[in-house]
Amino acid sequence: MAGLHRSAGGALRSWGLRGLHRDKPGRAHRGPLPRTPWTTRGPPSGAPLPRALQEKQPVQEQIPELDQITYADKQYFVPWLAKPRFPPWERGWHDPHRLRGPRYEEMPLYKERGCYVCHQRVKMLEGVRQALWLTKTKLIEGLPPKVLSIMDEPANQLENQDERVQNAISHARLWETTELIPGRENYCPMLLEDLLHLCRTMTCKYPALSKRMLARDYRVAATWEREPSILLQVRGMNGILLNASNPLLPVASKDEILATENHVLETFHPISPTIDLQEVNVYKELNDTGFREGYPYSHPHTLYFVESAKRPARFRPEQLRAKMLMFAFGNALAKAKILYGDEPKVLEHPIVVQSIGTEGRIFQFMVFQLNTTDLISSDGVKNLVWIDSDQYMYDYIRYRPKIKQKVVTVPPGIYGYQPDLFKKFLALYLNGAV
Repeated sequence: MAGLHRSAGGALRSWGLRGLHRDKPGRAHRGPLPRTPWTTRGPPSGAPLPRALQEKQPVQEQIPELDQITYADKQYFVPWLAKPRFPPWERGWHDPHRLRGPRYEEMPLYKERGCYVCHQRVKMLEGVRQALWLTKTKLIEGLPPKVLSIMDEPANQLENQDERVQNAISHARLWETTELIPGRENYCPMLLEDLLHLCRTMTCKYPALSKRMLARDYRVAATWEREPSILLQVRGMNGILLNASNPLLPVASKDEILATENHVLETFHPISPTIDLQEVNVYKELNDTGFREGYPYSHPHTLYFVESAKRPARFRPEQLRAKMLMFAFGNALAKAKILYGDEPKVLEHPIVVQSIGTEGRIFQFMVFQLNTTDLISSDGVKNLVWIDSDQYMYDYIRYRPKIKQKVVTVPPGIYGYQPDLFKKFLALYLNGAV
């Protein structure tokens, strides 16, 4: 009977817990607030805050004649007494580890007009569509014919190319570490370095490839205006930049450039085009390529992005393509303003910047052509971008063999290798030297 009573009591207690956790009828589940301009940027000017967000004044300020009793004289915490407020303690000497900086309003670079900044950690909500509007660009699917012609030429390929590429993949994924499954932060940069090394072996065949240089951890800054009220800026460190002593030739002809005047940029109302961009009031309107004057390899050629972060901070393919487009545009715009000045105009010689992004297996290819620096209005000549997205280098990698009845049925290695992907990678590298 005691066992029966205990089980019945446990059943009642468990039923009671379930009843407590059960949602009451008529009450909607309270989730996070929807992402709207009001919740992301605050209420519009003049609108009152909700009562829950309004700053509450202390009781002593509400009733000035009320004496506030604190636990300062007791020198220990008393829960029913008020917390004392002491004046800030002055050390009397400069402590760099506890330095209080000035307020934003007191800084020399403070401006009333806000600037929307795109840096390497910005993840655009609308992806490529948002980047196209911000950069006044027309999208063309696939790579341009000029790059495809380099790719299809047998003379522009390595000897034993597929075998050497698969060895590069195996070196990054299988041979370099003793771990069963290597981390993405290790094999992604290594794979890119091995592929670039294979591309550099073509220098003996094409001597123009020797007039290039890889730049890491450089900083770019480009400022422009879209629709008189929006000031935008691309700045900070981005991917690895391949510089060349000579610029890339334009991909689109003059007729194709003039034909972009009829293109209408896609909008995504009611979402603001500056959503997820960082709004700052302390900034400097700067256009800088990141290199000093007189640098022999001053023309941007190709940007390489490696997405090796872990899952929460990793960029999705759509966000990675938008980031590639923004920084390719930023490098091209900074170079254009150095060559042609700050006056908005249609460029006589468009500036071309290529970009490649990968997360170790999927590659994104992009060719951007800056045709105009007149970016305020959405009318007139547009910029052009060619995107070849979501290209797989291989299907999967098996780290352990599949054994059935003491017989290896599936050996470890690379499966589903796609040879055309490295041809595109190599064609973008050879562009300008072939």
